[in-house]
Amino acid sequence: MADDLYTILGVPKAADADTIKKAYRKIAAKLHPDKNPGNKKAEERFKTVNHAYEVLGDEKKRKIYDEFGEEGLREGFDADRIRAYRQWTAQQGRGGGPAGARYVDPGELEDLFSGGGAAGFGDLFGDLMGRARRTRGPVKGPDFQSEVTIDLPSALRGSSLDLHPRGADGGSAGKSGGAVTVRIPPGAAEGSRVRIPGQGGPSPSGGPPGDLVLTIHVTPDPHFRREGDDLHLELPVTVAEAYLGAKVKVPTIDGSVTLKVPERTQSGNVVRLRGKGVAMKGRTPGDLFVHFLVRIPTDPSPEVKELIERLAKFQIAEGDPRKDIRL
Repeated sequence: MADDLYTILGVPKAADADTIKKAYRKIAAKLHPDKNPGNKKAEERFKTVNHAYEVLGDEKKRKIYDEFGEEGLREGFDADRIRAYRQWTAQQGRGGGPAGARYVDPGELEDLFSGGGAAGFGDLFGDLMGRARRTRGPVKGPDFQSEVTIDLPSALRGSSLDLHPRGADGGSAGKSGGAVTVRIPPGAAEGSRVRIPGQGGPSPSGGPPGDLVLTIHVTPDPHFRREGDDLHLELPVTVAEAYLGAKVKVPTIDGSVTLKVPERTQSGNVVRLRGKGVAMKGRTPGDLFVHFLVRIPTDPSPEVKELIERLAKFQIAEGDPRKDIRL
């Protein structure tokens, strides 16, 4: 059984949005691939933490998850239909229906999604009422599940993939067979799902084939980190650029932009580029947060060493930079 998403982030169910974000940032910083090169366990954990934040950091997704759990995040999940069914079973349990009627958890309602829509729903009612199970006309074939892994740029900009869906019996899925071009929409996140109609299993009664439900995995990027619809970038700058100020190029989804580095910039200072984050259809684009990272020279020459020693005299005059750090 998958871990509860709140447990993954180490927060209580009543945690507010700010607490959830802080918890995510703390864990993600420790698990980031830059700090764990080649560590597969850390990479998988990083994906799990990203998925948890993608859900709990989104108000609408969080409400659905709180009510239905992971089942509510499935492609094609109909919350209103499940609520109506719960209400019906509750009424039967109060004496308005057959003996044995009970509350049904959404995890038990697989037929609602793979049995052909309304026909599957009617069949479930038929079972509870003690009638023989019957099919109302041709039913849709079963859906197939598959996964695909893409890099972060492809997820942010959208991409097209040529897939060769295969059925559970080893044959081509759906009626068409061969390659299928799948369009990944811009802004796809870890765990997102895309439904490809007609590429699932054949119908047992002459109906249309099922669909292929594709789960998307996004590999961590060595430079950019995603938090919801925002992106974060640690941008290296030289000592001279940080002290004197400079104009530098910054890569974004839409191409490079020129960013002004303020004078006397310190490592950790942040500049926000509004609207340069994740852009998804029907939503306001997120922002790009640029975190400056001052890089010192690595040249071991005597000239560089002399300059650093002269600089150290000025820094000593400014006092201990760690004097305010304490527990």
